[in-house]
Order: sequence, then C-alpha cells, then structure tokens
Amino acid sequence: MDIRRLGASTFTVGATVRTMRPTHSARLNGATLLTNRGTPVNIADLQPAVESLEIAQRVNAIDWTTVDADLDRYGCARVPGLISASECATLASLYPRDALYRSRVVMARHGFGRGEYKYFAYPLPAIIAELRATIYPHLSPIANRWNKALGIDVRYPADHATFLDRCHAAGQTRPTPLILQYGADDYNCLHQDLYGEHVFPLQVAILLSAPGSDFTGGEFVLTEQRPRMQSRAEVVPLTQGDAVIFAVHGRPVQGTRGVYRVNLRHGVSRIRSGHRHTVGIIFHDAQ
Repeated sequence: MDIRRLGASTFTVGATVRTMRPTHSARLNGATLLTNRGTPVNIADLQPAVESLEIAQRVNAIDWTTVDADLDRYGCARVPGLISASECATLASLYPRDALYRSRVVMARHGFGRGEYKYFAYPLPAIIAELRATIYPHLSPIANRWNKALGIDVRYPADHATFLDRCHAAGQTRPTPLILQYGADDYNCLHQDLYGEHVFPLQVAILLSAPGSDFTGGEFVLTEQRPRMQSRAEVVPLTQGDAVIFAVHGRPVQGTRGVYRVNLRHGVSRIRSGHRHTVGIIFHDAQ
C-alpha cells in the first residue's frame, strides 16, 4: 500500500470503490422489522423522534449560496451544526441495534482500512430519512449543472422519491445510508461510494462524535486528482453535529482551455485515540 502523510495524519491512497453485498439482511413488515432470527422489533422504539417540519426548516435555513460556491471551488462544503448533540448521541447509540441494519462491513477484511460500518435497512431512522429527502432538492440543481458542464446527458429529478424510483427500476433497491464506527488506529482508505449505474454525484457525512473529547485525529480527507497534475488534498475540520457535503467521484473545473473533470476520493485519517462515529447519507441506492 502507498501510505502518504498529510500533516499529522496518516491515510492510505487507493482507488477503492465500495460495492459490498450484504452479509445479513432484515425483512420489513409494515412498521415492524423482523430480524434474521424472526424476532419482531418495533421500529419506533429504535429510532430518535424527529419532526419532519423541523428538519425541513433546518435544511432550508442552510446558506445554500455558500454551499454552492464552496462545492464549485473545493468539491466540498461544511454545514455547521446540522444536527444537535443529543441527536448525535441518539444516532450513535443505534450502532449496536442490529435489527436496524441490512449489512455490516469490517473494513480490514476487504482492504478498505480499519474500523467498521453498517448499512441501514428500510425504513431508515426518521432523522436520516428526512435529511435525505430534504437535502436532495437543494443539491439536484448543482448536480444537473455539473453534468451539463461536463457534457453528461443525465439529469436528476427535483425530488428524491422520483430519483429513487429510477434507481429501483434499474435494480438498485438496497439503501445506502450508513453509520461508521472507528477506534484507536482505525482509518478509512480513500474511496468512492459507487453502487450501480445510477450515481448521484453529491453525498453527505455527519460527525456524531466530539473531537478532542470523544476522539483525537480522524480528520475527513478529500483528494482531487487533476489531469497531468499532482493530486490536491483537502482536510475538512468538523465538530460534533457538523455535516460535510462533497462530490462522490468527480466535478467540473474551469481551466484556461475550457472545463475539465477532476476525480475525487474521500477517507478518514488515523484515529489517534478514542472512538468516532459518523453517519453517511448517500442519495442513490445500491444493486
């Protein structure tokens, strides 16, 4: 492996593309989730309470003009305080509740890094479902503008449900939102979250843990590979409850001879102490 240094943090340079198959699954039956052992679990007992209107108001209050500009300039944008500390704690506390998940991945087994993550099953926890549905309409115009600039014919609908219909019609029916857990010396190799033919070019990560008290190290790292140039690294400083919106795999850049595409990968530098939890919201579903 090619290990590079970025400030005080170590990360692994790679071209990993996440396309994992589930190792176990859950079956939905109305508002009740049946685990793989057939034990019924009440979804409401496992999820943080959330008001849809409150989430929509919170998302609408984001400075989307700045987000748009930062995405165009850097390929990522920080959204401070998207969720509260109590919401972070509640989401992190869901990690041991296996009935909520369709799959668990131990990263070291696949060369993805160290640590682990779990993909949520449908129905998603309410706060994640609402964030996914309400953030998407603000990002689809950016995604369409990027595709137009790059000469890509694909256009994204204005609402997330319609885009999911497109994914599901192509066999991409498995939910991709996930929660990641890291301990000391864990890290996440640079990668792209691609799960099938239909890929929405932007995604979101939310830090659930508090830097300095819950963990040290563990910075969010984004690298940008430019044609005939060395790669550029971006470290996004996050505090508990902050989100980062970033490009999944590429974005347009205006050069002296026109627009060209840069390729991006993201990862997490080595956790030096403590434990770190993150939620990832990916807008396309998986095959």
